[in-house]
Amino acid sequence: MGQLELDEQGVFVTCVTCGQKNRLAFRRMDATARCGRCKQPLRAPSVPLEVTSSTDFDQLVAHATLPVVVDYWAPWCGPCRMVAPELEKVAARSAGRWLILQVNTDELSDLGERFRIRSIPTMAVFSGGREGGREVGRTAGARPAADIEAFVRQTLAA
Repeated sequence: MGQLELDEQGVFVTCVTCGQKNRLAFRRMDATARCGRCKQPLRAPSVPLEVTSSTDFDQLVAHATLPVVVDYWAPWCGPCRMVAPELEKVAARSAGRWLILQVNTDELSDLGERFRIRSIPTMAVFSGGREGGREVGRTAGARPAADIEAFVRQTLAA
């Protein structure tokens, strides 16, 4: 899972040039960001991000200018563990086009209840951040990276 931190305003990434920690604001994820210290371009997150609070989830989905792919999972779920490396591939290949989030439904059960997650793994796509982000598609079950990418592309094209 993602080693990056996030808060209610953005995702923290480290500049590969100078090591400075920078916040990429959710509201400007689709724009080119530069390091606050050395001014080099910053890379978009290329790993799945673990959401640890419902507040952070709500802010990200409501304000992210990139589509957000959410993986609802739990640590005891075998198929969920099988999907994790596939999501890492998707995140690496889709950096700057989509954000990949992982929501542990054991730790954030309120999100599982709110979004009526009945089986895991379940993936949902949220889009329209500047307008308040809404779920535009959902699928359940373990899938390889290529199938996950196809699902996201088809959902966003509809």
